[in-house]
Amino acid sequence: MEQGRARDAAERPERRPHAAHRVPGQVRGAHDHGEPPPPGTPRSVRRHSVRGQVLDALRAALVGGDLVPGRVYSAPALGLRLGVSATPVREAMQQLAVEGAVEVVPNRGFRVVERTPRELAELAEVRALIEVPVMLRLARTVPAERWAELRPLAEATAVAAAHGDLATYGEADRAFHRALLRLAGNEQLVAVADELHRRSQWPLVSPPVTRRADLVADAAEHGALLDALAAGDLTVVQSLVSEHFTGARG
Repeated sequence: MEQGRARDAAERPERRPHAAHRVPGQVRGAHDHGEPPPPGTPRSVRRHSVRGQVLDALRAALVGGDLVPGRVYSAPALGLRLGVSATPVREAMQQLAVEGAVEVVPNRGFRVVERTPRELAELAEVRALIEVPVMLRLARTVPAERWAELRPLAEATAVAAAHGDLATYGEADRAFHRALLRLAGNEQLVAVADELHRRSQWPLVSPPVTRRADLVADAAEHGALLDALAAGDLTVVQSLVSEHFTGARG
């Protein structure tokens, strides 16, 4: 039945919501509401693509505080704001429920989980337990020129921080940390650490209280970390990584 609804939605002309109802990361050009797909594209692939875009948009809305902790959202209402049908929104919200970002409210929708400072502290502790030993090992084994290759990613976080864009900064921050950890050659490590990082970025309150100055300071630590890694300064590396995780956006 859900697939039938998605197919019906695909055959109706696209209805674009008013600009006032848009949320960051709105899905554009989604094939399930009007725009013809490329010839021969399987419907399952197109639907998966839309669901992925919706999931990315909702994750950005969580980080940016557009989805308010404690508030209940329905899939149809979010679909209207994103410009898609309710089906991919419902599927994306189910994924967020698995990740612990929202909880299902029967017959109403999904409630954004309210988090505690203790939960953030616990996430920071786990991240430090995983990443500090890895960074110390990399500082001893990775040539200095490899760290130089990551400078553009560190600079991207600085640009996002200067604009005060929480969602963009969150993505750039995670991209930087993923690139660092990939040098260890363990993709399972990267996946686990990235999921912990993602969860640590969900705000306690909305709108988030993180100031632009906090983001700028956080981004500056990325450059300092690369300097310490290139120099093989284990003491500074350990201090920077440990302290970085206790910050608001690290």
